Amino acid sequence: MKLTAGDRVLVTVIYILLAILAFLSFYPFWNAAVISFNNGTDTMRGGVTFWPRQFSLENYSVVFQDSRLINGFVISVLRTVIGTFTSIAATAIFAYGMSKSELMGRKFYMVFCIITMYFSGGLIPSFLLIRELGMFNSFWVMVIPGLISVWNMIIFRTFFKGIPAGLEESARIDGCSNWGVLLRIVLPLSGPVIATLSLFTAVYHWNDWFTPSIYLSNVDLMPIQTKLQQILNSNIMSEQMAQLDAAAQGRMNKMRAVTTKSLSMATMMVATIPILCVYPFLQKYFVKGVMVGSLKE
Repeated sequence: MKLTAGDRVLVTVIYILLAILAFLSFYPFWNAAVISFNNGTDTMRGGVTFWPRQFSLENYSVVFQDSRLINGFVISVLRTVIGTFTSIAATAIFAYGMSKSELMGRKFYMVFCIITMYFSGGLIPSFLLIRELGMFNSFWVMVIPGLISVWNMIIFRTFFKGIPAGLEESARIDGCSNWGVLLRIVLPLSGPVIATLSLFTAVYHWNDWFTPSIYLSNVDLMPIQTKLQQILNSNIMSEQMAQLDAAAQGRMNKMRAVTTKSLSMATMMVATIPILCVYPFLQKYFVKGVMVGSLKE
């Protein structure tokens, strides 16, 4: 269809606004990457914007040589993988039961679940509960308390209700139990919604730094996001340089090019890149999974 002069002006304005929005969204990440590759001392002078002024890999060298940060990265990966798998599995099982109209007290359970979306016990009661359950200072404190997501359960439940009942009836005629129907019929048909909610759950586990900071005192169990927050709140470089002995004077000279800001940016890149790499593979499921799971009845 041929565009009029007014339409072309409108389209041009829209593209300009979208370009500005894209720039404002992408530039902070790009600037953080540039600073992470720039000499830390030079960064303190300011003016480092689009390209490194004094290119340096020393920031990443310090990150990858620090066993505390590497250990935090491993903990983050384990938490994300285990937490995502167990959360999606538990939520899907719960949602499958809630999708059955023959479940006694289904409306009561639903109301009870929805209440938890608006009200919580509070930080202090939650802390006392975690301690009494024996999960304080444990890896599982980052996994078990968030095992069930009511919002994800509602999406799963709505999606499951949209699956034709004839498929489940055919499976039961063939001798499938409830577990068989769920594992062989329902879940294989739920690929888009599983992929979408898995990504949302993985992003939550990867980015969450607050939970470990409250319930963990063991430094070896803290994920990289919590340690990154500690870097931002304290001068970690002073601690590292104070621990260097006389035999490490050569390395000290190199570390003079590293500052707290440059180190935090390098750590931020190490903590961000892995989860960003997952998005391109699951992006196609976003709209399809969420829209189907939230609108189908």
